[in-house]
Amino acid sequence: MYRFIQQLSMTSHNRILYWFRNDLRLHDNEGFAAACMQARQVLPVYVFDPAAFRLLPTLNLKKTGLLRTNFLLEAVADLRSSLRARGGDLIVRVGDPARVLADLAEEIEADAIYASKEVTSEETDVESALSKRLKPLNIDIEFFWTSTLYHVRDLPFNVVKLPDVFTAFRQQVEKHVQVRSLVATPDRINLAGHIEAGSLPTPDTFGFDAETQAVAARPDNRAAVPFKGGESVALARLNAYIWGRELLKTYKETRNGLLGEDYSSKFSAWLAHGCLSPRQLYHEIKRYEQERVANESTYWLIFELIWRDFFRFVALKFGTRIFKPSGIRYDITKKWDHDLALFHQWTEGQTGIPFIDANMRELRRTGFMSNRGRQNVASFLVKDLGIDWTWGAMWFESQLVDYDPCSNWGNWNYQAGVGNDPRSGNGNQPRYFNILGQASRYDEQGAYVKHWLPELSNVPADKVHQVSTLTPAEQTAYGVTLGNQYPLPIVDPAKWQAEAR
Repeated sequence: MYRFIQQLSMTSHNRILYWFRNDLRLHDNEGFAAACMQARQVLPVYVFDPAAFRLLPTLNLKKTGLLRTNFLLEAVADLRSSLRARGGDLIVRVGDPARVLADLAEEIEADAIYASKEVTSEETDVESALSKRLKPLNIDIEFFWTSTLYHVRDLPFNVVKLPDVFTAFRQQVEKHVQVRSLVATPDRINLAGHIEAGSLPTPDTFGFDAETQAVAARPDNRAAVPFKGGESVALARLNAYIWGRELLKTYKETRNGLLGEDYSSKFSAWLAHGCLSPRQLYHEIKRYEQERVANESTYWLIFELIWRDFFRFVALKFGTRIFKPSGIRYDITKKWDHDLALFHQWTEGQTGIPFIDANMRELRRTGFMSNRGRQNVASFLVKDLGIDWTWGAMWFESQLVDYDPCSNWGNWNYQAGVGNDPRSGNGNQPRYFNILGQASRYDEQGAYVKHWLPELSNVPADKVHQVSTLTPAEQTAYGVTLGNQYPLPIVDPAKWQAEAR
């Protein structure tokens, strides 16, 4: 019943229901373009699945936190506006997607449901449930690969033969695979049926209390970028970053920054929700290279897109193993602690290690953290605290506006030493970050730490990353009392003095 559609064909249908998922855009959306081309009428639908907002009992946190929920609501609203501008609409429902979609397809007498293909277990379980409901209705379901730079059908190997190391993957795809051309955006949508469009849900719908919403509604002027969901915002950011401020040409030099809007592209949230096509980004980079300059920085953003592809194909190859503590290496020898008190000190940015705390507070307040920060806080959780890395991955899933299951869980596998890191296994020492060394290198003046830890604002730059060594007299002079205004460290920072970075 499942079929990947590799090329747009001229198959004729009367009505197609198009199920929007993590492809919340009209540009370069092969599945939606095919539906508009092949059917007389199309019914675009988005279903909010309550299961995505459920409480995770062990950690007592929402699977999807409020900041990502708000971004998703904005993205769906933006998509609805774009569809209405083209004569269509977006049918919005809350409920079990398999049931809702099957009922709508039956109601409009659809010939088929088209949708983008996902690869991780929760999403594919929904696909299977929908397929079962459609079979007795004699309604087809067809899936389109829309999420990666390189199409899965174009890989120079079967996914089961995917290289375990990124470099080998990158070298093969760069040598043998061409990025496909963009699919045109439909100009006009002929809406199927007379279906009530439905109102967009609100955070209340998913159980977010008024206090949580009030906190999230107050913009934090310390945020790197004011993330707002939607294709129109994504394309505006793309244009401003590449052409308006020409930041692409220095990307490699600035990408490890920690403060401000422009040190990195910040495209990840829109890519994760499908508001921005990776191929659109790629072709815009190539156009910039032709019209302005081609250098290491312009290539490096493509390099990052290839990393994103790699993790999606890893998830496709290894299935549910990416979500288990033993990871894709199936390393059952590693034992993890499950100390909730320590874990909560990490999530709340109360570890007493300034560089860790600053990053964790930024994440909690804004839903975002730099790539450099993510690697450091992950290393700290699993290597310095010995806490189960899946807890960290679940916290990121809940908090990150740019959460993508493949990249998130793939990266945590990597950092925990149970994934694709070539430094892990075969007798090698797993990847480890010397937090003091990293802080000193990437936040030399302590500006980032002071930005998110104002209680340390008067501590000199040469002492702020080792605040636990302040004497009582220094604490008085700088207006910070350890154990009061700022916590005592939960690990001994002295160990980083002797270790290589």
